Amino acid sequence: MESMVTNWNGRRVFLTGHTGFKGGWLALWLSRLGANVQGYALDPSTEPNLFTLASVGDFAGDVRGDIRDLAKLEASIADFAPELVFHMAAQPIVRRSYSDPVGTYSTNVMGTVHVLEAVRKTPSVRALVCITTDKVYHNQEWVWPYRETDALGGFDPYASSKACAEIVSAAYRSSFFSVGQVHEHRVASVTARAGNVIGGGDWSEDRLVPDLVRGFSSGRPALIRRPNAIRPWQHVLDPLHGYLILAQRLLAKENCCASAYNFGPGDEGNWSVERIATRLAELWGNNGSWTRDADPGAHETQSLRLDATKARSELGWEPKLKLETALEWTIDWYRAWHEGKNMANFTADQIDQYEKLCG
Repeated sequence: MESMVTNWNGRRVFLTGHTGFKGGWLALWLSRLGANVQGYALDPSTEPNLFTLASVGDFAGDVRGDIRDLAKLEASIADFAPELVFHMAAQPIVRRSYSDPVGTYSTNVMGTVHVLEAVRKTPSVRALVCITTDKVYHNQEWVWPYRETDALGGFDPYASSKACAEIVSAAYRSSFFSVGQVHEHRVASVTARAGNVIGGGDWSEDRLVPDLVRGFSSGRPALIRRPNAIRPWQHVLDPLHGYLILAQRLLAKENCCASAYNFGPGDEGNWSVERIATRLAELWGNNGSWTRDADPGAHETQSLRLDATKARSELGWEPKLKLETALEWTIDWYRAWHEGKNMANFTADQIDQYEKLCG
């Protein structure tokens, strides 16, 4: 863990999306590393939610705001004067992007523009890590994993909005944050593309694990839309570990890292939805079950794999949790919540366990 935790103590970190699933986990981890974290986000979008259950607000500053509000965002970043910005706020649901394409594009594209512009105008910022998704690639439904050099695209509004965010980020990097002139503009900017993330505390609509847990908890079979779809699954702490390493490298002025990185599992983590659902039902016990939804809904990608060779070779990052362990940790978290345990302590304990795996 030395490469990740060095000099985090007292660092000022501005985090958009801290009331969300991944953002909540990152806020808690940064706080445990000693960082001074300022969050900026809308209210949690679900009830229950990780932000409340894990008491994220006790460990990070909590500004409620919309990244589409440029004036408020600029003022919030300027007032906090961070050294590092993590941009995670987004409209993250594929199916919702069909019902609200304008909101999806305005949040994921213009919201990203606003973050980049606020960073450009804030002299204290030294590094920006912008989180997108594995769905930014022009998916050709082939068996090969996508690399950072593959073409961007997006069939649906969500995927294409995130591809747009990548293009915007690259344009700002070449126009305002170029690696060759970092001594003048001071900012190193990167994007991070992660595979499908699982873990405790996600109650988002139309996501596999939350849908399963809702079904298991109610005693009814969970409805699964596309059981044959293949995704690169990983525990939330694995990509977050990668983001932290990447940010640390940028803060150490290793500006050669200012580009785009995939964070995903190897082939062993590419499971079908059916296999994930069946294993989670077995781990839950108590007659947990699922059934195929007769209505698969709008188009979703059938097969998606990521090649994270670049992160492994350049950053020394690798997943620490096998998928089987990630599934066990996920069900352990939800079972603890179902039993009424203190989820702030339970979440902290899982972060501690993960750090021990990192050595």
